[in-house]
Amino acid sequence: MEGKEETLALVYLDYAATTPLDLEVQQAMREVEGIFGNPNSIHRFGQEARRVLEGARERIASLLGVRPREVVFTGSGSEADALALLGVALAKGKGHVVSTEVEHSAVLGALRLLERLGFAVTRLRPDRLGLVYPEQVEEALRPDTILVSVMAANNELGTLYPIREMAGIAHAHGALFHTDAVQAVGQVPFRVDEVGADLVSLSAHKFYGPKGIGVLLVRQGVDLFPLVPGKQEGGRRGGTQSPVLAHGMAIALEKALRLLPEESSRLLALRRRLEAGLLSVEGVELNGHPERRLPKLVNVTVKGADGEALLLAMDLMGVAVSSGSACSAGSLEPSHVLLAIGRSPRDARASLRFSLGRYTTEAEVDRAVEVFREAVARARA
Repeated sequence: MEGKEETLALVYLDYAATTPLDLEVQQAMREVEGIFGNPNSIHRFGQEARRVLEGARERIASLLGVRPREVVFTGSGSEADALALLGVALAKGKGHVVSTEVEHSAVLGALRLLERLGFAVTRLRPDRLGLVYPEQVEEALRPDTILVSVMAANNELGTLYPIREMAGIAHAHGALFHTDAVQAVGQVPFRVDEVGADLVSLSAHKFYGPKGIGVLLVRQGVDLFPLVPGKQEGGRRGGTQSPVLAHGMAIALEKALRLLPEESSRLLALRRRLEAGLLSVEGVELNGHPERRLPKLVNVTVKGADGEALLLAMDLMGVAVSSGSACSAGSLEPSHVLLAIGRSPRDARASLRFSLGRYTTEAEVDRAVEVFREAVARARA
């Protein structure tokens, strides 16, 4: 209409990077934000905060099939990953670690540090669909292997890994098993007592909880060297905890798991709709496994396109997607995950990750496909 600016309807399809804070979670956090005491103090202010913190710990433990004392609060999923790998290795003192080439940057960074400290590291290469197989883990194990770390779901491809079988193989050889489940928890069924992992990383902001808090689940009996010294969290992670963030994380996890069956089916239908639209564009190819994948995630390569132009065009036309992990945003380097599955550096740069979430609608999916078609044409010009 003349005299009025046209309002651009923004579409957010980057839920794998982060999710908005759920309004119920926000309200629950507000109800306890006045509880300011240090949960490690013995006076009544501290004990009031302690009750909130331990209530959250018990809730999370019950939802994921562990004991409350096996829940270690951290500042993020990345910190949980680092604590798992470095904490186990430093407690052992020496040995061999097995992981993959497609792990999150937090795990890859910890592996590089372990190598500098004198530990041996084997990184398993995925196939072209991004999968790593139990047989590869078995072949990589050595008498001095202390830990196997394989993610539950890939953060760029959405590929799901057979971690239960891998955990069994690691245990049969006397090694511990860690899984980065940051992208899996709240997205697919997951309980530690069913998976059999010794250490599990998760992060609240991936399932509509607050940023700034994660958890490392540590099976009783696993020796862990603290990266942050202190008496908090059973001596495994120093620093004053936030009862408010812990409470928000517990409420968010509870809601995510309650909605999971219905939401998983809804997202899968939306993903297939989105995928069909994206792949109908000439020269667009799917990355990752066609079926063994998170319901919410689609990663595609656009042949013959300029990657930066593609991403900018999508954003300018109001659709937020990513070119890979949010933790590597701003980097001109191609995705290590896409390179590992055989993409060339040029094709890896010309790839986009679409991730759907709780508030995604059919109309938004259709709008994203429409914008994608135009963005591809521009990026190929």
